[in-house]
Amino acid sequence: MTTQDSTELELGDIQAGALMPRPHPYAGAYLALRIDDRQAGRELLRRLIPLLEPVSSFDPARPVSLAVALSFQGLKALGVPEQSLATFPAEFQQGMAARADYICDVGDSAPEHWEAPLGSKDIHLVVTALARDTSMMESLVRTAEDAVRDLPGVVPVWHLDVHVPADGREQFGFSDGISQPAVEGTGILGSNPHEPPFKAGEFILGYEDETGVVPPVPQPEVLGRNGTYVAFRKLHQRVAAFRQYLAGQAADQAGQDLLAAKMVGRWQSGAPLALAPDKDDPDLGADPERNNAFMYGDDPRGLKCPMSSHARRMNPRDSVITGTPRLHRMIRRGTNYGPSLPPGVTEDDGADRGLMFAFVGAHLDRQFEFIQRQWLNDGKFIGAPDETDPLTGGFEDRQFTIPQRPIRRRLQGIPNFVVNRGGEYCFMPSLRALRWLTDLDT
Repeated sequence: MTTQDSTELELGDIQAGALMPRPHPYAGAYLALRIDDRQAGRELLRRLIPLLEPVSSFDPARPVSLAVALSFQGLKALGVPEQSLATFPAEFQQGMAARADYICDVGDSAPEHWEAPLGSKDIHLVVTALARDTSMMESLVRTAEDAVRDLPGVVPVWHLDVHVPADGREQFGFSDGISQPAVEGTGILGSNPHEPPFKAGEFILGYEDETGVVPPVPQPEVLGRNGTYVAFRKLHQRVAAFRQYLAGQAADQAGQDLLAAKMVGRWQSGAPLALAPDKDDPDLGADPERNNAFMYGDDPRGLKCPMSSHARRMNPRDSVITGTPRLHRMIRRGTNYGPSLPPGVTEDDGADRGLMFAFVGAHLDRQFEFIQRQWLNDGKFIGAPDETDPLTGGFEDRQFTIPQRPIRRRLQGIPNFVVNRGGEYCFMPSLRALRWLTDLDT
């Protein structure tokens, strides 16, 4: 346990990108860099720090946002002393690729199939830029790239543009939005008014978490406190295969729409099955005050929303399950990349499209990794050990049960619709920690 147990969040020291919701609509970019010279890497941080905003001064109406995170290899490249590196958790030190089997990145999602240089030791520093439109995003990215331009010891190695399409839908055609928790001490409202705020220590290091303790933070305290962990994943979506599967399992478009909603947990409009179990309600889906205001406690059998649906697995809310949902809650950021497959097209056009996913939380193991390993890829916690997430589960030939009267429906041999193209575990330091890193003399 850390020695400093302050319950008042130091919002002036926490990167806004850790807690503040993304703009909507949005355009953005992920930039990954390799640090070949630690002095150049420290100089880059000096140039980036003035571009970063703390939570305390972030204006939601402002159209731009920038965040900086470092992998374990990046911290090593900057010259962080070995005694400090040893205080980071084992899963962060090992990196996402080394944990692939453990988190069910297998088959097509295994690291040997990842997009280079993802999964290698060359991903050191990741800059995330988000803005309300493409021109503002491009200006922000140019500013970040200018900081690198005359630093030969820092090499850009990967770039991905992200955006929300004009119709506001993600690649499978569902309304682009994700449930987010409220965090004590931030003043940021969660998206579900029925869900009590979470202890800050679930998402920011140095504070009490839901277990009632302040977990250990990387040392020295200035390095770890007010930081958080981020897991980045480039998730390729097989949209044509998804549409083909729906067409093969349903007699008409209405049946396809219902099956897709059962698999996801929401209608394509964003209306949740928990509130609109029988037919889509576009007005509900478009209303942010109502479309996430629900729990699952009144649907213990999953007759409205199947227990194995993607949304219910990712966030069981008050479902009766094995485990404690509040210990596995995480902040999720999902951003589209690539062109949308035109409506009605069921043949793959070869384009790379999908979701750039980012997890934010203080516990890589019991938040991100637990959800990947247990909730998405195992059904024991809901009493269905043979079932996995029908949308994003890591295994081929999956099965999915739709509870209904008089006879449930069970789908067999579900293929993979989402493939991980690579990712990494990163640490998002506080502003004070970034300045500490620039002052290293190793």
